[in-house]
Amino acid sequence: MSLANPTDPSPQEQAQATESTFGDILLQFEHEHSNEGQGETLQGTVIKVSQEQILVDIGRKMEGVIDRSRLPELTAASEIKPGDLLPVVITGRNEEGYYELSMLRAKRVFDWSQLEKAFEEKTPVAGRVVEVVKGGLRVDVGVRAFLPASRSGARDPMEMESLVGQEIRCLITKLDTATEDVVVDRRSLLEEEAALAKERAFASIREGAVLHGTVRTVTEYGAFVDLGGIDGLLHVADMSWNRAAKPGDLVSVGDSVEVKVLKVDPESKRISLGMKQLTPDPWTVTTQNLKVGDRVRGKVVRLADFGAFVEISPGVDGLVHLSSLAWGRRIKKPSEVVQVGDAVEVVVLDIKPAEKRISLGLKEALGDPWEEADKRFPVGSLVEDVPITNIAKFGAFVDLGGGLEGLIHIADITRERRLEHPKEVLSPGQKVRALVLEVDKQKRRIRLGMKQLEPTVLDEFLASHQVGETISGRVVSVDAVMAKVELAEGVTGVYRFPKNEPAAAPPPSQTGKADVASLTAMLAARWKQGAPEPKQEGPPKLRPGEVRTFRITKLDPARKTIDLALEA
Repeated sequence: MSLANPTDPSPQEQAQATESTFGDILLQFEHEHSNEGQGETLQGTVIKVSQEQILVDIGRKMEGVIDRSRLPELTAASEIKPGDLLPVVITGRNEEGYYELSMLRAKRVFDWSQLEKAFEEKTPVAGRVVEVVKGGLRVDVGVRAFLPASRSGARDPMEMESLVGQEIRCLITKLDTATEDVVVDRRSLLEEEAALAKERAFASIREGAVLHGTVRTVTEYGAFVDLGGIDGLLHVADMSWNRAAKPGDLVSVGDSVEVKVLKVDPESKRISLGMKQLTPDPWTVTTQNLKVGDRVRGKVVRLADFGAFVEISPGVDGLVHLSSLAWGRRIKKPSEVVQVGDAVEVVVLDIKPAEKRISLGLKEALGDPWEEADKRFPVGSLVEDVPITNIAKFGAFVDLGGGLEGLIHIADITRERRLEHPKEVLSPGQKVRALVLEVDKQKRRIRLGMKQLEPTVLDEFLASHQVGETISGRVVSVDAVMAKVELAEGVTGVYRFPKNEPAAAPPPSQTGKADVASLTAMLAARWKQGAPEPKQEGPPKLRPGEVRTFRITKLDPARKTIDLALEA
């Protein structure tokens, strides 16, 4: 039995030593081969495409990978699929051992003759951005070349910094072999590739297609949406069924949106897009359940000279015409009745689905005030503090409230003088008091009077005299039952005859012949008895034109009448 030498390493230590030795060898191998094939141009076959990278078989033990972040300037990622053959350049190895590749469609040159040929034929060359220098970038195209910042395609200094270490394609714009001065241009190739990508994208778009895009810019009239190399215009009118919507309220820069292609114009290369077309037309939905006479609530969204637009459901507006805003009043502009944002109740007056028009009535929802006009304003009633709304040559209109309007004719304004125009004594906005003279519901007319409230000569007489007072008057006319007596200018009283009183003295005989026998008998009788005093029987007789004394028996201010009695 042999004993182990205490100085010999244990099996565990031997395994650790072996593992350490293998690791060192692997690190050394990776270090020695990390730059293997760098700069070599190969033909690779796409194996797999993921969101981060593209796996490519380049015919070696390890596959290569292309970082998709480098693809935008070279080709559209959507064009690459498994099985495609790609020209690639080895740029290094990553931590997992895969070859790092760059997909270029240009050859790397290694001598001046190839540079001269590329310069003359204006063919792209491959290069690696080495560093940022004053005014631009230093690029290795086989020799050191200068790429001006303005021709780099970078939009800002930060983007220029990000190009360092990247493989790019460029054109040689200046080549001086004597001074080894080489200037390259990347921007023209980027613009050319963008134009080609735009052509391909435009050719693939069809009217009616539903696409996903990204909002690139937002303007007052709409938004431009990037559809993958080409922009389409999403007009504000096609964003939402709601007419009042603004582009900035619906989308923002960077938003991912779903749109429908409405029109493709091959000549102008314009694409019209729509968002609202992906949702049901609210006009169709709303008008299916709406009928004339329905009461609906809505919000005033817009005012025009001819009326107000009311939104009765999202995207569906109806028009309340000026004539349907208020009863009786003459509306010159809708702002006299409603304002934008007001919540109102309206009645559907007419529906035209094909024309997308709905007529609404605001006054109809309030009820017809003329149905109760005669009860609210009976003839003879007084209206106080009513404002004048409009003045015409023939009279003034006043607002009686509740949708009713009254007219004060020019002849009923004042007794003081004859007016040529109502504006001589009245003005819009002035508040007046008037008497209701007439209510015609069929003609929708209420006639008012102001002069009827002014005191007359008769009113003053009634106020300044009392019953029992004696007054002189001139008989104006006499008929079978009464006599009219003028007591003052414009003031007339009435004296009614007693039933047994003759209306007037009998007229003299018209025949001219006397009864001689009767006259002889009367004279004989008087001769015997003596001549008696003449005596008048009954009340005195009245004749038109004579002035007599009367006593006031009754004054009626309400009926404006004066009753008289004849003084003996």
